[in-house]
Amino acid sequence: MLNRRIFVTALSSLVATVTGWRPSWGQTAAQTKLTLILTNDIYIMGDQVLADGKPRGGFARLATVVKQERAKGGNVIFAHGGDTLSPSPLSGFDQGAHIIELTNMIRPDIFVAGNHEFDFGKAVFLKRMSEASFPLYGANLRDADGKPLPNHKDRAMFTFDGVKVGLTGLAYDHSPRMSSPEDLKFESTVDVTKAQGRELRKDGADFTIGVLHCDRGDAIKLQFDRATDILLTGHTHDLYYNYDGENIITESGYDGFFITILDLDISVREHDGERRTRWWPKVRMIDSADVVPDPEVAAAVAVLQSKFTSQMDVPVGRTAVELDSRNGVVRTREAAIGNLFADAMRITTRSNCAVINGGGIRSGKIYPRDSEITRKDIFAELPFNNKVVVVEMTGRALKASIENGLSRLPEATGRFPQVSGMHVEFQVSRPPGNRIIKMSVAGAPLDENRVYRVAILDFLARGGDSYTEFAEAKRITPDKDAPLLATEVMNYIAKLGTVRVGVEGRMVSS
Repeated sequence: MLNRRIFVTALSSLVATVTGWRPSWGQTAAQTKLTLILTNDIYIMGDQVLADGKPRGGFARLATVVKQERAKGGNVIFAHGGDTLSPSPLSGFDQGAHIIELTNMIRPDIFVAGNHEFDFGKAVFLKRMSEASFPLYGANLRDADGKPLPNHKDRAMFTFDGVKVGLTGLAYDHSPRMSSPEDLKFESTVDVTKAQGRELRKDGADFTIGVLHCDRGDAIKLQFDRATDILLTGHTHDLYYNYDGENIITESGYDGFFITILDLDISVREHDGERRTRWWPKVRMIDSADVVPDPEVAAAVAVLQSKFTSQMDVPVGRTAVELDSRNGVVRTREAAIGNLFADAMRITTRSNCAVINGGGIRSGKIYPRDSEITRKDIFAELPFNNKVVVVEMTGRALKASIENGLSRLPEATGRFPQVSGMHVEFQVSRPPGNRIIKMSVAGAPLDENRVYRVAILDFLARGGDSYTEFAEAKRITPDKDAPLLATEVMNYIAKLGTVRVGVEGRMVSS
């Protein structure tokens, strides 16, 4: 039997089509215009020149957009989707203090933590957050005892011209795998967002907004489930907008190259004692190349850059070969720069072999032959303050680790292994987990029963990028006493004087 509600809705639609009649939804109780501004994943404080030769991004251009929207005098919510304390060259020195200083100058109305907020550990995260003069949200983030963190809230309610707008924010729930939050607890993004949406509506919200640092798949699930009306997201680094007629997901790329603005017309009508909401969005994707930098913030950036430059523009060596750290290289194939860094790890720790994940190499830059390598270059490439730790593991476990690193090819992912002391031949056409055809370590065929000494990053030793075998391996060096990778690389290059390692056939796709 046809459901009565569906039948009545269908009949009303048919009558409306034929006669122009519309069912009465009561009198308008409230209506408003609301502007939402979103930034996310902004690491570099100054602008950057992209492929078209135009400078984009940075805090000064973002500040201009925010100040202009607020100056219009309407209702504005400026949301920050997280990932900003790291990685950047200066963050390697001040652990993100300059980022908080600049963000305080433009004061988001809501900030949520991405995984990179925890790159320097729990204590630094809490210290940086205590320095923030803007509202912090973390509905799914708790301390070791399950209590909310200081100065963090789960949700809030705002009233604009009689329209009640509910706001909630969530941290990235995979941060323990991606970063170093230590004993902080993260609940499911999907479950908590749905629960917060229900609570906001129970509290009388006419319209709901979720600000999330989350995987795209989770955002799509939440859109399908109508968890909140708007989902403002960070994490995937793409310029994204999807309106399905009822809900919106959007994201603003990264580094402030683009800023997403949603202009919303919201009306609330009362019918039989119930409030019903209708709204319509207009989206603006602002290309920051067309934005004049805010002079106040630009001046602050210049001061910070000057302090940084004086410490960083010191050469540590030269390179006789081209070094390429672009994502499409270090995340898909053997790279000379990956070989260099992995060699530094293996040689300084006297290990049989070494592995660094391609995602740990970050600058996206080409260093031409016969060019200088400076401290600034190394910190730009290795901004996470990763340490080098040594583990012992069987050849069987080592092979499984490398299989994990190859498992997502041909997709470019951070888990791709850059190695030293090993040679691996593999086929991408074979199923994940069974792609290695031939493998040798320390100049001899892999012995699956032999125990090898392997130098890796502390991130991988925690099982980051799904390297579970590394997490289960026996630790030889404790994290607290482990050296910084950036320091080891700089010292290694200084000893070499000139870098000559190129692509040598360490990772070969056949």
